[in-house]
Amino acid sequence: MGRQDTSNSGAGRNGSAKTAGQRTAPGKSVPRGGRKPSPAVYRRRRLFAGVALLLVLCLIVGGVATLTSLLGGAQQASSAQDSAQGASTDGAEAGQPGATPSASPSATPSASPTCDQKLVTVKATTNKTSYAADEKPVLSLTVSNGGKLPCKVNIGTSQMDFLVTSGSDRVFSSGDCQADSTDLVKTIAPGKSETANFPWPRNRSVQGCEKVAEGAVGGGYYVFIAKLGAKVSPPTVFQLS
Repeated sequence: MGRQDTSNSGAGRNGSAKTAGQRTAPGKSVPRGGRKPSPAVYRRRRLFAGVALLLVLCLIVGGVATLTSLLGGAQQASSAQDSAQGASTDGAEAGQPGATPSASPSATPSASPTCDQKLVTVKATTNKTSYAADEKPVLSLTVSNGGKLPCKVNIGTSQMDFLVTSGSDRVFSSGDCQADSTDLVKTIAPGKSETANFPWPRNRSVQGCEKVAEGAVGGGYYVFIAKLGAKVSPPTVFQLS
């Protein structure tokens, strides 16, 4: 029985020595379970770390780009505002109201062309150059449009005057005893004309339609001038027997 106790004591010492031999040196850790991670685990850990780093870099780059864009837009808006203020200031210095917005150029319509009244002419004619003692001359006033555009012309009796003279003698005027004068506006086409005729009874008249000696005017040469408003025709000469 004493040998058995000795064997057991040796076994206990041997076990204690083996356990002491398995201890690690200080500063070195032993993985749990006593096994090191496999290469596949290391690769997964590196891949995860790389993906995480790439995501962080993308977030940083995106944030910088967004900040740059915001700063650039703010600078452009500030430049545009400064330019607008400068333009307003320049306009005010030039004598133009800088605070008043200018109208669009296409909002102002162009003026329609109008006829040239200087190209509207008046002509005096008679139906004959000489008349017998019993004939009454027919005096004609013709207004013509020599322009390229239609013209509106007042050819009413309020504008017309058939004037007959002989030298310095004012013989007759249709406006002296005109009872009723009217306006008559007509549109005369380019190259066209309007004519008014007045049969003259070979009598005299004075301004204000005062009474004059009755009887026909004597024979001789007379001058007929037609007037339409401010327009005056060249004189036409005719003869009375």
